[in-house]
Amino acid sequence: MKLIQSSKIHPEVKTLLSYATSEKKVEKEYSLYIACPERILYGYTLEQDIVGCIGIVKSGVNQCEIKHIAVSPAYRGRGIGREMIRYVEEHHVFSSIYAETDQDAVIFYKNNGFHIISLGEKYPGVERFGCLLTCNT
Repeated sequence: MKLIQSSKIHPEVKTLLSYATSEKKVEKEYSLYIACPERILYGYTLEQDIVGCIGIVKSGVNQCEIKHIAVSPAYRGRGIGREMIRYVEEHHVFSSIYAETDQDAVIFYKNNGFHIISLGEKYPGVERFGCLLTCNT
């Protein structure tokens, strides 16, 4: 995995981020990664193609939140999401990693060792879930 650093969003990263947020928010979210030192965006490359990304924000002393995680549809189911989470866990000293998600990704987080709690209906008709991974520090 490599860190993607550029003031201009790479087309593959833009597509990946659109899977994790709405297309209209991609430019705004990307600019936050450029402007905020607490935010870090990593890209997962295979044979020169960027096929996954994970964006985190450092929160608290030893904690982070996954803001975005996405894998290109053609590469899903190959453990790339798991590898990206492990990369963050191994290359930072976090006591915990948090993510908020919807029903579609709960099993993914649960299968990766996260403790899941319902946050209730944060938006009309949409239940959200808090996912917490306690790291081995």
